[in-house]
Amino acid sequence: MKQLMRMAWSIVLFGIFVAAPNGVAQDKMRLGLSSVSALHSAVWIAEQKGLFRKHGIEAEVIVTGQGATAGISALLANDIQMTSSAGDALVNAALHGGETVMVAGVVNKGLQRIMVRPEIKTQADLKGKKVGVTRIGAVSHSVLLMILRRWNMSPTDVQIMQVGSSPNMLASLDKGGLDAAVITIPSMFVAEDRGYKVLLDLADTDIYYLQTMIATTRSYIKGNRDKVLRFLKGYLEGIAYFKQNRKESLEVVKKKLRISVEQDRNLERSFDLLSAKYYESMPYPSLRGVETVIGFVEKDNPKAKGADPKSFVDDSLLREIDASGFVKGLYQR
Repeated sequence: MKQLMRMAWSIVLFGIFVAAPNGVAQDKMRLGLSSVSALHSAVWIAEQKGLFRKHGIEAEVIVTGQGATAGISALLANDIQMTSSAGDALVNAALHGGETVMVAGVVNKGLQRIMVRPEIKTQADLKGKKVGVTRIGAVSHSVLLMILRRWNMSPTDVQIMQVGSSPNMLASLDKGGLDAAVITIPSMFVAEDRGYKVLLDLADTDIYYLQTMIATTRSYIKGNRDKVLRFLKGYLEGIAYFKQNRKESLEVVKKKLRISVEQDRNLERSFDLLSAKYYESMPYPSLRGVETVIGFVEKDNPKAKGADPKSFVDDSLLREIDASGFVKGLYQR
C-alpha cells in the first residue's frame, strides 16, 4: 500500500514538473491584443519562445479586435487580465471612474505616416481633399487630428473618410477614392513602393502618443502583484529576444501575421524599424504621451482638464524590475 502511495505521489509530482519548466508552477493569465499587428511582436515572441512560462505565467494571448475600446472593456469585465492596445481608451475609461492603469509602454510615438498623391506637395494642398483613416475615433483618426492641429488646420478643412484598414486605404488611393491616407506598417512601405509620397512621418515630430501600451487594473495589481511582475519579466525578455534574434523572431511574426513570401520584404522593414527606433529595452509608459491623449480628450470630457498624467500610470513594477538589474542582464549575454 505504501509503495502504491509513493508511486501515486511520484506521478503527481512528475506531472507538475513536466507541465512547468524548471519546476516553476504556472499561473494562468489572459492577455488581449487590440489587433493582429507587428506592433505586438514582443508579446508573440514571449508566448512562442516560452518566456512567459519561464517566469511561471501560462499566458493565453487572444485578439479582442475592434481597437483599444474592446480590450479595455474586456479588462474591466475581467475577461482578460492584461491588454496591449492604444492608450486613449484607457485614459477615457479612467476618467469615467474605471480603474485601468498603464504598466508599460510598447510604442510611445506614432508609427503612422500621412501618405499622399505625388501632386500634393504641401500641407496647404490637402485642403478640401479626401483623407482616409481606419475609422473615426481610431488611432489613425487621432493622429490626423493631431497633425491638423499642428498645421493650424481644422478637421473641416479636409474630407475625413472611414475606410476600415491600411490595405483598404491603399486600394482607395489606387482607385482615386482618396487623395491622402494615414497609414501604418507595413502598408506604408507598400504605398512608398507604389509612388505615393510621405507628407509627414509622425516619428520625425516631437509628438508623443500612446500608440501601444500594456495595461491592467489597479485591483488586479493589488491582488496579484507578483504575478504581474513575472508577466512583465517575460514580456521584457520578449523585447530582448526580438532585438537580438532577428531571424527567429521574424519566423514567429510571419506565422502570426500569416505573411506570404511576397510580403517578406515589408515585414522585414517593419521589424527593423520597431527594433531600432521604437522598442525600448525598458519600456516605461510615456507621460508625454498621456499628456497628448488628455489634450484630445478634454474637449469632450471636462474631467480631463487638469488631470495629472501620473494618475494613469503605475511604473512601480518596471522600476522594481529595473532596480534588480534584470533587464541589464538580458543585454549582457
